[in-house]
Amino acid sequence: MIVLVVRRCVLGVVTIFCVYALTFVMAISIPGNPLRQGPRNIPAEAERALRIRYNMDNNWLYFTGFVAGLARLDFGPTFTYNDWTCNQIIADALPVSVMIGLSAILIAVVAGVPAGVFGAVGRNGWFDVTTGALVLLGVSLPAFVTGSFLLIVFAMYLKVAPVGGWGTLAHLPLPALTLALPFTAYVARLTRVAMLDVLGSDFIRTALAKGLAPRRVIWDHALRVAFLPILSFLGPACAQAMTGSFVVEKVYGVPGIGQHFVNAALNLDAGLVMSTVLVFAVLLVAMNVVIDVLYAWFDPRIKDAL
Repeated sequence: MIVLVVRRCVLGVVTIFCVYALTFVMAISIPGNPLRQGPRNIPAEAERALRIRYNMDNNWLYFTGFVAGLARLDFGPTFTYNDWTCNQIIADALPVSVMIGLSAILIAVVAGVPAGVFGAVGRNGWFDVTTGALVLLGVSLPAFVTGSFLLIVFAMYLKVAPVGGWGTLAHLPLPALTLALPFTAYVARLTRVAMLDVLGSDFIRTALAKGLAPRRVIWDHALRVAFLPILSFLGPACAQAMTGSFVVEKVYGVPGIGQHFVNAALNLDAGLVMSTVLVFAVLLVAMNVVIDVLYAWFDPRIKDAL
């Protein structure tokens, strides 16, 4: 198990560096001047001084400066927000996105797994048909539609939730629920398909023939095997959810990392773009390592394949 974790971590570091370098190439390839993007109108002398300070006219030195800063965990300056550094922005925005993302994944697992199990057990019944319709709805509706709907119903009419913003736990449920809906739909669908496949297996029929309670067979035996494809989905889903969703953050006015990434891309801010992409890459690699370890724990037979 230790060898598996070490090997995955080494490959993860290489992957993160490649993503970091590729992001830099794409960031500097966009035409435009990041020092004069948007409302900024700095003097020519100040612009030249900044270009010399950060080696912006020499792409290799510019990139090595980012790498040197990365080794010190210093992501450098941001040209999008005055008097802020990339470290300050990430430290301020990442906990918000992580809290919303983890809450969304928790909702998706708690609601999606039982829905998929009951749908598979009662195949083609009323619950299965209803769940299938809700899954289709959850996958099809964009986040700005569901977010706006929940905001109108719970904040404007029922007045049981804040209209928007961030600062207390009362601001968490609506963004988390909006972000969780598509993940819940995918988890429910994956669980149903996996359970249908497992319930037709020989070991399930053997367990039932031995007199085990159907509830125990379903939840203790079948679900343990059927949960493997769900684990595969939860790895990248966790990373995607924890980096936040720009649409959800925009609808609810949440100061998450997604908004900063979009603003940085629009302002050609290479430093902030690379910082936010690096955060996403690290989370994605970390979640995949965790999923690989859980895979080996759930099914030791596949440990050698990993």
